[in-house]
Amino acid sequence: MKFRGKIVDVACLNHFTRVVTTISKLTKTCVLRLNPDNLFFVLSGKVANGGVSMWCELSQANFFDEYQMEGVSPENNEICLELAPENLSRALKTIQNAKSVKVKLTKKHCPCLTVCAELPTLSSISRVVTHDVPVDVIPKRLWHEFKEPSVPDYDVSIYLPPLKTIKNVVDRMKNLSNFLVIEANMNGEMNLKIETDLVSVTTYFKDLGNPPWGDGASQDGGPTQSRDPDSMAEARVDVRKLQQFLVGQQVNPSKSMCSEFICTSSTSVTKVSPKAGGACPSLHPRYRPSECPPPDSAA
Repeated sequence: MKFRGKIVDVACLNHFTRVVTTISKLTKTCVLRLNPDNLFFVLSGKVANGGVSMWCELSQANFFDEYQMEGVSPENNEICLELAPENLSRALKTIQNAKSVKVKLTKKHCPCLTVCAELPTLSSISRVVTHDVPVDVIPKRLWHEFKEPSVPDYDVSIYLPPLKTIKNVVDRMKNLSNFLVIEANMNGEMNLKIETDLVSVTTYFKDLGNPPWGDGASQDGGPTQSRDPDSMAEARVDVRKLQQFLVGQQVNPSKSMCSEFICTSSTSVTKVSPKAGGACPSLHPRYRPSECPPPDSAA
């Protein structure tokens, strides 16, 4: 197995760092899948048991000026690594002004992702900083555990207000209850609710808009095609895990979407990055960046 990538553009390096930092706020360990076209950060938590499932897909062409990899075999041209995203985030944060950054898979005392940065200098002597991030190589027999999460067809999909606004609301509601209800309809309306024996609090959002997924939403056109636009779909979520996601987001998306399912207690939150084909870090995600509408305006 071989992997080597090089980032020269500072904006790409900064954006890649923000993606990794966002992921590091959600989990202590995750899986990095590499193939010739994409990088995937995967967290396969058991959602039914209260865990968080994450699927972050990055097109390598949007970040790397050079990208070479060889998988375990020509038939299975992938590499699967388990790592601590916090370690990778720390390494990247220290080299934000680098002239170039090389990331490669190495074997030292253990398998490592080696981050090698050439830093600016006023002399003719180059300055090179190297960070080794320990990783575990995941055998092929376990790859099936890190596939894209299967999510049922949504009942409602809606654009979110600015995530900072939602965070401020959730920060106030977390002291009232451990759970929060998110409800939305196809008329661009969304409510955040807390209901207990002692108090009932609701925050209303209107005119948010709904993504025009069209007939491609599902094989039969999706439940939204025949759904009453005023009918609310709702999901009950752990308020502290939602807050953890909102606190950790570093990607600054131009649009964010939430898709809800009546039949399950799960909520999908997808962030569309400002750069086409960028990252979509998600809580229980549903769509890849290539499937998201173009981020032409702010939500």
